[in-house]
Amino acid sequence: MLTVHHLNNSRSQRVLWLLEELGVDYEIVRYQRQPDMRAPKELRDIHPLGKSPVITDNGNTIAESGAVCEYIIGTYGNGRLIPPPNTPERLRYTYWLHYAEGSAMSPLLLKLLFTLMPKRTPALLRPLVRKVSNQALTTLVNPQLKQHMDYWEAELGKSEWFAGSEFTGADIQMSFPLEAAAARAGLEQGHPSAMAFLERIHSRPAYARALEKGGPYVIGR
Repeated sequence: MLTVHHLNNSRSQRVLWLLEELGVDYEIVRYQRQPDMRAPKELRDIHPLGKSPVITDNGNTIAESGAVCEYIIGTYGNGRLIPPPNTPERLRYTYWLHYAEGSAMSPLLLKLLFTLMPKRTPALLRPLVRKVSNQALTTLVNPQLKQHMDYWEAELGKSEWFAGSEFTGADIQMSFPLEAAAARAGLEQGHPSAMAFLERIHSRPAYARALEKGGPYVIGR
């Protein structure tokens, strides 16, 4: 049986959601974040990098969200959650599936990093670190985030879902960047189509079932 090595409050929540959408039987092995928010060392016994999501299935160990999504849909989807080959929708699907981690998450991670740095710096250095962090956020990170959020808004203004008129695995992949942007980057300001996308995914029964099985997921709710 497929096993999800699930780190609480992490990207692996998307894997549970995908499996619920497809109705695939699976089991969960749970891992709790350490006080510093890192994954526990036990995950390195599954994959050398000790990151989540990771799944094991039929002797295979698959890491990286996009690769996991492709594997599950290719192995268990039977044509579901993926547009037909050689269509514009399939091209969009492939793009958004990889854009989610390849481009969208970088400025969001920088936003988190530069926001946390002053809080975790010794008091004597805190004013300097706060000044540097604020400068980086103002001149580099926030403008990039606005560009990405405006891009999502424009694309979701063209179609209900990222790959077209049908819900696909690309929407599951893109859920994490949009949820992160809503939590820490002000997505709700001037991006009604993107916020409507979040409302649609949060209302899906499979999303709710995945939350019940995965446990607390602060970034998404």
